Amino acid sequence: MQSSATVLVYSDDANTRAQVRLAAGRRPAADVPPVEYVECATLPAVLERLDAGGVDVCVLDGEAVPAGGMGVCRQIKDEVFECPPVLLLIGRAQDAWLATWSRADAAVTLPVDPAELPEALAALLRSRLAVDA
Repeated sequence: MQSSATVLVYSDDANTRAQVRLAAGRRPAADVPPVEYVECATLPAVLERLDAGGVDVCVLDGEAVPAGGMGVCRQIKDEVFECPPVLLLIGRAQDAWLATWSRADAAVTLPVDPAELPEALAALLRSRLAVDA
């Protein structure tokens, strides 16, 4: 198992980014490595960080403005070579079809659920780390 995993959290709202960090914690599951968070508040920052490499999973806020996480997800899936898995935060459960359109690997609803988010994040980390192994 690698020593740590890097999770990029994108939202224009600092409270949403904090909710993600607090809900997932330092280690979302016992069988995944500890998580280091990289926070981004703008699309250019997301693209720059992904270009630098080393991101294992992205958590994108579908309600972010001006660049919503759904559009960002679709863009990075098209433009980033070996794009990491994406967990999309959606405003309503009925928006799951939009998450599918954006090619997100998983989606959870806002506000962040402290049981649902770590489980979804851990599943994406497991899949990413299995590919890298």
